[in-house]
Amino acid sequence: MLNIKPIDNLEQIHPLKQMYFAQSTAPLDGMWHFGFVPMASHYGFYEQGALVGYCCINGDGYMLQFYLSTEANTDQRDLFTLITDGNSSVIGDVKGAFVSTAETQYLSLCMDNSSQFTVNALMYQQMEKNDENVQCNVELQEVSTDQLEQFVEFAAANIGAPKEWLTGYYSNLINCKELFGYWQGTELLAAGECRLFDEFQTEYADLGMIVAQSQRGKGIATQVLQWLVKSANERNLTPICSTESSNVGAQKAIKRAGLTLVNRIVQIKFEL
Repeated sequence: MLNIKPIDNLEQIHPLKQMYFAQSTAPLDGMWHFGFVPMASHYGFYEQGALVGYCCINGDGYMLQFYLSTEANTDQRDLFTLITDGNSSVIGDVKGAFVSTAETQYLSLCMDNSSQFTVNALMYQQMEKNDENVQCNVELQEVSTDQLEQFVEFAAANIGAPKEWLTGYYSNLINCKELFGYWQGTELLAAGECRLFDEFQTEYADLGMIVAQSQRGKGIATQVLQWLVKSANERNLTPICSTESSNVGAQKAIKRAGLTLVNRIVQIKFEL
């Protein structure tokens, strides 16, 4: 018999997380899996007291990860349907899921229970190094702690993210030496991120950028991405990145920087 219990200490499921990432067909989006997932509620699956799987549900009622070990006796499709039908008193109602097309097992289970789906984001990866694509005409500078407030204000003004969240997020990037800026004089025109992975996907660098609204359409995004790609390659890392499916401008810049569209992040809705 399988029991479902809340997980408070994520170290408990670290070996299962390792297996989860190992079965993906391509690197998974860093912001989703190392930014949003740790903030979600985690639930462990237990058979005779042994932890054999887990899932996590965000505050909006969407599943972000699902894994059941091949050593479990429980049928994963039956378990997944029980959860998505809202029949777990521990988990409660689940509206839907976010899943990458690189997470084939999880995606298949989602599709079995889907009432509708939309493409939320596009996932890119550098498939091969091409020096012609990584030449850049801008130079980014590593951001210091005393520049934190400037970057928080910049991001809040240009993408509308909450300042409290940005402060913690950018503080961490600065401490890890993963946040960069492009200035003209004292004016900040773009912020670039080259996020490294501490575990699971250590051969990749997850790129991100924000360009000031007043400077968009001038090719700055492409040049910033090219600089970030070059920086990653110099450390023998493969760049990956993602963008919203509606952000055509970013998609063009990513392609010009030499990255290839490989996977999608899909938003699934379940029948309740």
